[in-house]
Amino acid sequence: MIKKESILDYIGKTPIIKLQRSVPAGVADVYVKLEYFNEAGSVKDRIALKLIEHAEKTGDLTKDVTLIEPTSGNTGIGIAAVAAAKGYKAILVMPDTASEERKQIMKAYGATLIETPGSEGIKGSIKVVEEYTKDSKYLSLNQFVNEINPLAHYETTGPEIVDYFDGTPDAFVAGIGTGGTLSGTGKFLKETNTNIEIIGVEPATSAILNGGKPGKHPIQGIGTGFVPDTLDTNIYDSVTDVTGDDAVNTARMLGKNEGILLGFSGGAAVWAAIEKAKTMQPGQKILALAADNGERYLSTSLYKD
Repeated sequence: MIKKESILDYIGKTPIIKLQRSVPAGVADVYVKLEYFNEAGSVKDRIALKLIEHAEKTGDLTKDVTLIEPTSGNTGIGIAAVAAAKGYKAILVMPDTASEERKQIMKAYGATLIETPGSEGIKGSIKVVEEYTKDSKYLSLNQFVNEINPLAHYETTGPEIVDYFDGTPDAFVAGIGTGGTLSGTGKFLKETNTNIEIIGVEPATSAILNGGKPGKHPIQGIGTGFVPDTLDTNIYDSVTDVTGDDAVNTARMLGKNEGILLGFSGGAAVWAAIEKAKTMQPGQKILALAADNGERYLSTSLYKD
């Protein structure tokens, strides 16, 4: 057994599994990278650690400074956990429509939670943070614009995938929130294999990357309604629009068929991957990244009829 002394050492190196009972015969193999195995339960733990470490190195973050960040949930949880482990104070600002579980998890890590009207989306939370950071006592890690966000995935997520497949899968699918996961991972995979197909996922009712308008949707964690600076639109080959029903039904199916419990965005990513697999050849491989665990959505429509 590898000995690790800090809980932060358990961020990264998450497992990849092959779906056994959820994919039709005669299509490509579908794999899922389970990011809920990270320390605080989601893919955003990667960027939380990287962003905080970078702020420490630059001197922007000291014990006299309080972290404050707009979040739809998972980045906030990651920041709360890393801040707790390192002894920093954190304030998370999020839409009040986020799941109760995510709110409670942040508080359990000792963070202060500020809720903004859900009707304003993440932009409402960003405005609150901008007001706070006019005072130098507060620091935002700026997950939507900070290049360290995609860099975290370029340095960790991408290499982990290449190590698992001894190369790359034929296609890679990930949801788009800040875009950091898709951009950083996709860049590394494309540098390894220029032929890999990179596919983004966004909500069908807020499909701005495919020319639609921002709108309400149930897929928590993706679909911000604007194009973040951390999304490199040159990295992906296409973007698949996924309905809330398809995301929910796929997540529920995976719980019953595979024994894996995913969140909304994971259900959306796997749905997109299975649909893409139907257009590919047997023996080819497609990987979907599942951002988090379904346990933080048990009170929502994802698992509650």
